[in-house]
Amino acid sequence: MEVYAVLRLLLCLAVSVAPRAASQQPPGCRRQCGNVTIPYPFGIGVGCHRGSAAGGFRLRCDDARRPPRLTVAGYGHEVAAISLPTAEATVLLNASRACYDRPGDPDGRVVSLREQPMALNGSAFLFSSMKSKFVSIGCPGLAYFNDGDGYYVTGCMSVCRPSERALPGSCRGDDGCCQSNIPLGLDSYRPYLGSFGRRRRGNRGRDQEATFLANSTACSYAFMVDAWWFWFAGSHFNRTGDFAVPVVLDWAIRDAPSCAAARRDPGTYACRSARSVCLESSNGPGYVCNCTNGYQGNPYVINGCADVDECQHRDEFPCYGLCVNIPGSFICTCPSGSSGNATIQGGCRPDNKFSSALKAAIGASAGVFLLLLACFSAHLWLQKRRLLQAKRRFFEQNGGLLLQQQLGSLAGAGVAFKIFSEEEIGRATDGFAETRVLGSGGHGVVYKGVLADGCEVAVKKSRVVDAKQVKEFAREMLILSQINHRNVVKLLGCCLEVEVPMLVYEYVPNGSLHSHIHGDGGESKLPPGARLRVAAESADALAYMHSSASPPILHRDVKSANILLDGNLAAKVSDFGASRLAPTGEAAVATLVQGTLGYLDPEYLLTSQLTSKSDVYSLAVVVLELLTGRKAFVPVEDEDEEEEGGLAFVFITAAQAGRHREIMDPQVREEVGVEVLDEAAELVMQCLSMVGEERPTMKEVADKLHRLRNRASCSRGSAEN
Repeated sequence: MEVYAVLRLLLCLAVSVAPRAASQQPPGCRRQCGNVTIPYPFGIGVGCHRGSAAGGFRLRCDDARRPPRLTVAGYGHEVAAISLPTAEATVLLNASRACYDRPGDPDGRVVSLREQPMALNGSAFLFSSMKSKFVSIGCPGLAYFNDGDGYYVTGCMSVCRPSERALPGSCRGDDGCCQSNIPLGLDSYRPYLGSFGRRRRGNRGRDQEATFLANSTACSYAFMVDAWWFWFAGSHFNRTGDFAVPVVLDWAIRDAPSCAAARRDPGTYACRSARSVCLESSNGPGYVCNCTNGYQGNPYVINGCADVDECQHRDEFPCYGLCVNIPGSFICTCPSGSSGNATIQGGCRPDNKFSSALKAAIGASAGVFLLLLACFSAHLWLQKRRLLQAKRRFFEQNGGLLLQQQLGSLAGAGVAFKIFSEEEIGRATDGFAETRVLGSGGHGVVYKGVLADGCEVAVKKSRVVDAKQVKEFAREMLILSQINHRNVVKLLGCCLEVEVPMLVYEYVPNGSLHSHIHGDGGESKLPPGARLRVAAESADALAYMHSSASPPILHRDVKSANILLDGNLAAKVSDFGASRLAPTGEAAVATLVQGTLGYLDPEYLLTSQLTSKSDVYSLAVVVLELLTGRKAFVPVEDEDEEEEGGLAFVFITAAQAGRHREIMDPQVREEVGVEVLDEAAELVMQCLSMVGEERPTMKEVADKLHRLRNRASCSRGSAEN
C-alpha cells in the first residue's frame, strides 16, 4: 500500500508539472541540423519542443543525408530556415508537373502527371499570404489548387505570345508564366494541372487552337513559392524535371486565440523572457512573442532576451563621441572640452575658452536663476513625460507595434513606407500653417509638406476615426502602402503618435479634376479631347483596386474632387480615407452609409450594403461631369445653375426622353462625335442602374472607356486629314 501511495503521489506531481515543462526549453537539447539553427519553441526529440508532437514544433534531423535534412515531424516537409523575429519558416515544396506527348498538337495527351500537395492542418503553420504566391509555368497552362476540404482557392492560366509581340513585364499570363495571390488562414494546398485550346472543331476552332498552342512547351509546372525569391530569380528561372522551391509559412502559438487569453494561464504562456512582448498573430488565431526595443534573443526562453550593446554596433547605432551602454538603450556624449550632437559625424565642436573671471560671473548669474529653472524644468519634464506617454498610447492603439513588425519582415523588399513622428510632420508642414492647406473635406484637411530630404508630399490630417476601424488600421496601411499603380496616389507613410492617425501621400501638383472641370469662373480648364482619357484612367485605377489588389479595396467616396491631375493632366485617384478592404463575402458587408451627395449609390443609401458596384455608380457621375461640364449636385438655392438637384437624375430623365445630347457640353460633342457620345451615354445609363447587379464591373467600364477614347481619337485624326 505504501508503494502504491508513493506511485500515486509521483503521478500527481508529474501531471501538475507537465504544462510548465511544455512551455520551457530543457537543457541539453539539440539546436542545429546541418546549417539550420533550431530555436525554441522548435526542437528535436521528446521534451525539447513546445506542445504535442503533432503541433508542428517538433522537428526531425536525418543525419544520414549529406547535408543533414531537417523536417517537420508528422508532416515530412523539409525546413530550410526558421525566423523568431518575423515568426516565419521557409520550407521546400516539390513542384507539380504535367507533360504531353505532342505539345503543339490539339490531340496531345498527358504522359506524365505529378501533383505535389502540402498539408499543414493541425500544426502551428499557415501559408504566408504576404510572402508566398501560387505560380504556373508552361504554354498553354491552366493550374489551380484546393484547400483541405476540396474547395477551390485560386488559380491562373498562361499562354506564350510570339516574341515579336512580347509585352513588358514578367509572369503576367501571356509570357508562359502566371501568378496568383493566396488568402489568409490557408493550411492546406492540393494543386491541379490542366491545359486548354485542345480538341476544338471548325476553322475558327483551329485558329483558336493555333493561338493557344503556339510556342507550346512539353511540360507545365505549378507550385507555391516565396514571392521575393521568385521575383529575384526573374528571367533566370528555368527549371525542368523534378525540382523544389522555397515556400514561406507563418507560425504562431495557437493554443490560445489571443494575447489576453494566453496571459490568463501563466503556466502555458509562451512569452517567458522578462523583456518580451506579446503580439497578436497577423495570420490566423494565436500570438507570437518578440523582445522589446533595445533587446534581442529568444523571447520564448527565460532570460532569453539580452540587452543589445549598441556601442558595439556603431553602423546601426551611430555615435561619434563617448558611448555608454545602458539596459535597453545607450548614451552618446561629446568628449570633454567639446559639445554638440555626438550621434552625427562632426556634431561635436570645441568649447569656447572663457577667462576665470568670466566663468565666475556666469556662475554667479546662473545661481540667481537656479531655483526657478529647477522648478520650471521639473514642470517641463512632467509635461514632456505625459506627452510621451500619450504618444506611446496612441501609437499602440493605432496598431504601431504590429505595423513595425510587418515592415521589419519586408525590410529590403523595396516597400517604401515609413512611420513618421509627429515632429517630422510638424516640421514638414510649418506647424500645419494655413498657407500650406491644399484642401479640406468631410474626412479632414490636406496640407502640403516638404520632408527633410526635399521631397514634396501631401499630409492628410483626419478629424475623426471610427473606433471599430483602429484594430484593422495597421493591416490596411500595410496593404495600401504596397499599391503601385500609375493612376493611384502613392501612400508614402503615416503618423501614429496622435489620436487620429495622419497619412502622408505623394504630392500631385495640378489640383483636382473638379477644379479643372468647373473652374473658378465656371469655365472648364480641361481640354475636351482629354476628358475620355481622364475617365478611362480613373476607371483603370479603381479596377486595379477592385480586382488586382490583395485583398480588394473599395473606395466608397469616388468623386471629381478625389481625382487629382499631375503635370501631364494624367488622372490619379486619391483620398482613401473612406476606403475599406473588401471581404470575400463582399455583398454581405453592412456598413454605415458614407459618401458625398450627388455621387451616392441609391441602392447603398437604401440598404447600407456596400459593394464594388457602388464605386461604379459614383464613377458614372464623374463621367457625366466630364461629358456635360455640370456639377454632380446643385442646391436649390444656387441660382447660377440652369437646373438644381442631382446630375444623375437630370441625365436619366433626358436620356429616357431621347434628349441626352442636349445636356452634353457642345465642345465635347464636337470633339468626340455624336456616335461615340451616344455609346458613352449608353454606358453611363448601365452604370446608373438602380440595381447594383445590373451594372458592369469596373474592369468592363475601363475597357469600354478606352475603346471609346480610341474611336474618338481616330475620328479626330480622320477629320483633320
